Order: sequence, then C-alpha cells, then structure tokens
Amino acid sequence: MRRNDPLVKPRKARLAGARAERHISPMARKGKTAAKGGDYLTGHLLIAMPGMEDPRFAQSVVCLCNHSAEGAMGLMVNRPIEGLGFDKLLKQLGLKPVPSQRQIRMVSGGPVEAGRGFVLHTDDWSAEGSLGFSAGLALTASVDILSAIAGGGGPRQGLLALGYAGWAPGQLEEEIQRNAWLSVPADEVLLFHQDAGTAWQAALAKLKVHPAWLSSAAGHA
Repeated sequence: MRRNDPLVKPRKARLAGARAERHISPMARKGKTAAKGGDYLTGHLLIAMPGMEDPRFAQSVVCLCNHSAEGAMGLMVNRPIEGLGFDKLLKQLGLKPVPSQRQIRMVSGGPVEAGRGFVLHTDDWSAEGSLGFSAGLALTASVDILSAIAGGGGPRQGLLALGYAGWAPGQLEEEIQRNAWLSVPADEVLLFHQDAGTAWQAALAKLKVHPAWLSSAAGHA
C-alpha cells in the first residue's frame, strides 16, 4: 500500500489503500477559488430544517468543503459509524501503532461513494494532497494523516468521514430556497467537540433558534 493512497472501503466493509485517485475529488479541489466569485457557502455548516424531505439528511449537520457555480460537496459530521473503531481501522489498513496514541471520531459523511474516506481537520497539519478550503480547516484523503494521528501527532482536531454529500450545479441553492437548509459559519466546537447526538441542536442554538420555530423559516445566517 502506498502511503499517499486515498482512503477507500472495498468489499466486505473493510478499508484499504487503492490506486484509483491519489487525493481529493475534483469537485472539492475547485471550491477554494470558485467560491470567491459569488455568495457561496464554502466553510459553512448546513443545518437540516425539521421538514427535510430526504430521510438520509434528517437532523443532519453538513460541513460544506466546496460550494461554487459547479456544484457543492460536503461531509455530514453527526452520523457516527457503528461497529468500526479507530484501532480496528488501523489494523485493517496495516497502519501502526496499534493501539493508537490518539483517536479521532468516525462518521458517515454522506451517501455518495460511501467507501471513500476523508479526514476533515484543523489546518495546523498537512500532507501532499491536503486541501485548505476555509480559514482554519482542511481536508485530507490519504492514509498519511491516520498514521500521524495514531502516532500521537497529526492535526490538533479532526474527524474521519466515509462518503460525502454532493449537489449538482444550482441544486443546493434550490434546496435552500425550498427551506431545506439553514447555514452558519463552521467552528471547531460544532465540528469536533460536540456529541453527535446533540450536534444538530447545538448548531441551531448557535443561530439562537428552536426547532419548533423553523417550520416556515428560510434563508441562512
């Protein structure tokens, strides 16, 4: 396995390195520049409204890693992965040390390419292919970051997401107009420190709103 191989999930629900793409998806790469051209939400959190029609995103909190005229890509941060701990993942990938000196939270990032792994983290650490997409935040899709974390190093904060959420051009804007989402600037407390079971409520609390008030609300902060 090459050290810069991306994180993927092959058959039998196991993780391993692969040769396919060395780094992060093309859509994610475009966000840092394209988002400067309009009122885009790269680096914000999407908060699902109580009336979210898609059950996959009910009460979800999504960190937008890219939003531009070409579409959007983000990671859900409050869907814990059951039955796969960090040390178990390291063993499957053949990484050391096990037991690890540090661990990070593992979540289901979205329904697209559910076997693809991304580490969302603070930008105080980087490797080849790391993408800084917002002030203080970066995305890395190589196993190097897992080795660094397991050894007690790596970024100050991070989480590992399997899969991602994607939107075609204009699709996210339409969903926001239909009152499917609110948005708020991302911060470390919401991304990395909140219990997954309360992250949705905590994100709404940052807007100083209660879920019961949102049945007819629209827009973003």
